[in-house]
Amino acid sequence: MFSMVNEGLARSGKALMFKVQLVGRSKETRITNGLFSITPELVVQDAFKTDLIIIPAVHGNMQKVVTENQEFVAWIVKQYKNGAEVVSLCIGAFLLASTGLLKGRSCTTHWLMAEEFKKMYPEVNLVPYKIITDEGGIYTSGGAYSSLNLILYPVEKFAGRNMVVRSSKIFEIDIDRHSQSPFIIFHGQKEHQDDAVKKVQEFMEHNFQNKITVEELAEMCFLGRRNFERRFKKATSNTVVEYIQRVKMEAAKMGLETSPGNVNEVMYSVGYSDTKAFRTTFKKITGILPLEYRNKYNKEALEMA
Repeated sequence: MFSMVNEGLARSGKALMFKVQLVGRSKETRITNGLFSITPELVVQDAFKTDLIIIPAVHGNMQKVVTENQEFVAWIVKQYKNGAEVVSLCIGAFLLASTGLLKGRSCTTHWLMAEEFKKMYPEVNLVPYKIITDEGGIYTSGGAYSSLNLILYPVEKFAGRNMVVRSSKIFEIDIDRHSQSPFIIFHGQKEHQDDAVKKVQEFMEHNFQNKITVEELAEMCFLGRRNFERRFKKATSNTVVEYIQRVKMEAAKMGLETSPGNVNEVMYSVGYSDTKAFRTTFKKITGILPLEYRNKYNKEALEMA
């Protein structure tokens, strides 16, 4: 994208704006799964200053990745203190967070990795539903192709709004995307050791179409309501009501994707009878209205459009 911007500027008789360089721990060629090779132009030991650092997605065991890239961590901090801005794409946020630069700040990453990120970096304000965060010259993006939306950020900063619009058209990027919420698949947070809470979670997931009260769930655990709610929130990071809503909305999403029925039929199937309440909760969790979601993901709706 940066190269394309340069080409556009050159055709207009203007000076090039970007110089893209790969920086590595060494100049040795690295092979990734035998599919391609990378030869860095610079190494972190070289004396140079940059305006913008882009951290790509990293893969594998995150603890190991962070440990193996400590040279990069120190280099990123040094460049940031010298005025560089820093971008992390997708789960590159793990490496960025290891620098300490995100402490007390907001960031996003791929929603699939949100729970692991929270455990590794509890001091960071993770907002996994967002496509982009921008705070103090540090930018992060959500999963996978959300990185394209984030790359438009420096394009606009350095090359202007007209170039952003042109770039979004050439690369066919929806520049109005602001949330990962429509893509999130809720599996429930069960990576905890509270067996009583797990039992309640499983009950909710098998009985979401029925009316479920907090009192009923607390009785299943032989706990008072306040104690149960505190214990549930500690184990799942959700309140009981939030969890019930997320389970119901995940079932509604599946219904809207696959069912030939209309939105109201799906609404009734997940235990809602109030259209306004269903629409409000669905939009709060997914970022879009039920009908929009159905029209976007349901095959029959797409064929009728």
